[in-house]
Amino acid sequence: MSDNEVRDIGVNTVPPERECQDKNCPYHGDLPVRGQILSGVIESKKMDGSTVVRRDYLHPIKKYERYEKRRKHYSAHLPPCMDVETGDKVRIMECRPLSKSISYVVIEKEELK
Repeated sequence: MSDNEVRDIGVNTVPPERECQDKNCPYHGDLPVRGQILSGVIESKKMDGSTVVRRDYLHPIKKYERYEKRRKHYSAHLPPCMDVETGDKVRIMECRPLSKSISYVVIEKEELK
């Protein structure tokens, strides 16, 4: 790919401003993305090139006609071109397995409205 060229990943997102040389970046590398798109909050950035994303959701309890709060943690690849910090809301998308626990990649930072 030439300079300043951003690959179309097939999802309506805002590509990052910065450019990177990461081969596992969906915009500047050759990582194909497919499947689920999830939203969550970055809980940890301590890993090199990876992050932990927490997703909170409500689970219905049919018997009592109420909901309970649940949360799930996803390990996701974080390309160097993404400017995110702990506590930021992001969207992650499914990709091929990159390691034992990483099958998602961060595709964009969601702006607070």
